[in-house]
Amino acid sequence: MVEIAVELPSGPTTVSADWSAGDNGVTVIVAHGAGTGKDHPFLTGFTAALDALGFSTLRFNFPYVEQGRRMPGPAAHAIATWNAVVGFARAADPDATVWATGKSYGGRMASMAVAEGLEVEGLAYLGYPLHPPGRPEKPRIEHLSAIGVPQLFVEGTNDPFIQPISQFEDAVATCQNAEVVWIEGGGHTFEVKGRKRPASEIGASLAPVVAEFVRR
Repeated sequence: MVEIAVELPSGPTTVSADWSAGDNGVTVIVAHGAGTGKDHPFLTGFTAALDALGFSTLRFNFPYVEQGRRMPGPAAHAIATWNAVVGFARAADPDATVWATGKSYGGRMASMAVAEGLEVEGLAYLGYPLHPPGRPEKPRIEHLSAIGVPQLFVEGTNDPFIQPISQFEDAVATCQNAEVVWIEGGGHTFEVKGRKRPASEIGASLAPVVAEFVRR
């Protein structure tokens, strides 16, 4: 585990992260969803599978988790954290390309950071939260068209955060360079009704999808 310094608008702090050095010249940074932390089995399974494929990985907490709170802080705090962890990753392996991934909230915060100028080679979203469940009139899409790097949306077809799917597809169409990989029957955490699997296994199953995107 490492500690990464973050300059928040309210002052300096640190967040904990897990860094694993690979040998294929690619670093994948992984952010957690709003209601979890970096050690959720979904994320540990996902990063372990990437590690096994030779990627370097950096899995981190947002400040509100470090402070013991359950609800995310201001978006500016998450964006500052993304800037700090990307800086750490580039310093740890200066020759590697850096890709930002995140589950739900973590991925959306990465997209906002990139729209504001954070430099990464690409973005992969593990369940992008287009809107709160049942609130399609509140889409979170304004910044997506400003992102120039490749974007991958990994989405479950039964995810309530992107229903109706036609609205989600319209949102993706506004992006400059984006693609979608659908997980048939998957919900927001990619669980499939009638098929019980540990969260770590579900997370690991998505690693090859992201790996293929990064390699291309």
